[in-house]
Amino acid sequence: MRHSEARQRAGKLREESNRSFRVPQDDGVFKNIVSLENLFVASREFSKGKRKKRDVQQFEFNLEDELLGLHEELVAGRYKVRPYSSFYLSDPKLRHIHKATVRDRVLFQAVFRVLYPIFNPSFIFDSYASRASKGTHAGVDRLEQFLIKASKNNWEKVWALKCDVSKFFDSIDHDILLKLIEQKISDTGTLKLIRVIISSFEKLPGKGLPLGNVTSQLFANLYLHELDFYMKQRLRTKYYLRYCDDFIIVGSDARYLFGLIPQVQSFLSEKLKLKLHPYKVSIRSYYQGIDFLGYVIRPYHRILRTKTKHRMLRLVTETNQPSYFGILSHCAGHKIREQIVSNRL
Repeated sequence: MRHSEARQRAGKLREESNRSFRVPQDDGVFKNIVSLENLFVASREFSKGKRKKRDVQQFEFNLEDELLGLHEELVAGRYKVRPYSSFYLSDPKLRHIHKATVRDRVLFQAVFRVLYPIFNPSFIFDSYASRASKGTHAGVDRLEQFLIKASKNNWEKVWALKCDVSKFFDSIDHDILLKLIEQKISDTGTLKLIRVIISSFEKLPGKGLPLGNVTSQLFANLYLHELDFYMKQRLRTKYYLRYCDDFIIVGSDARYLFGLIPQVQSFLSEKLKLKLHPYKVSIRSYYQGIDFLGYVIRPYHRILRTKTKHRMLRLVTETNQPSYFGILSHCAGHKIREQIVSNRL
């Protein structure tokens, strides 16, 4: 295809990308990823809420040429991830973020669009991070349901074992991850592209995924799906849920929950080369309050975590106030709402 014809086609595809485009699942996976249709829609999805940023504006100014060049590199097998820029972000925990170029992030979005519907159906229902119709509030709601059911509607005493994987994203083993991906994907071009993406970042030799990539979130869920399967199918834990590398098990026997800790640690170490965070494993009773994803759940009510409340009161402005009120709508937050309103008068 001559370059002028390619540009004409690209312009048409750019207009069509404003309409819904569903990735077909009956064709080659790699072909779907690198198609111009998918790249244009991925670009549109990626740029939502980011169009005021200079690097995004620069990319979109030459969008057709950028995506045509990316498409040609992918088809020719010449694509490489460009160097990451890094910075620290407090959210509130200090995190080291590695940011790819806009071009690469658009490609990651294109990969995510095709791989998500392939991987997602195999994930357990109670995995709540980076999935459609899930998220933190759905995870907290589900945990509350577990606690009510396990306690026979708040009549019996129950406990929750809460665990956190130590330095999870930094510790993901590339070889193990690729083997898990190969169980779902056999397409040679796709596997080559995924290897390029995964190997573009290392925290230690052969380990680590960058926090900023949308593909990292999907690969993280695939990696810890092995833990989910172990917890549900091998250990038969009835009330188990996970949000990224935080997971929780509800039970009526504290000793049973305590006995799960070495079993989980052994599985993580042997199968995934991970370990539990030594200071973030805890067993608490429902009546003490279960702290999870920013909320503390107790019988008959849910409150905001103290650290989250203090952070909210420190950072709230007229601009972000609606977002914080949305958070408060999921708990007993009437007094905090009044405090915010009174401070803004």
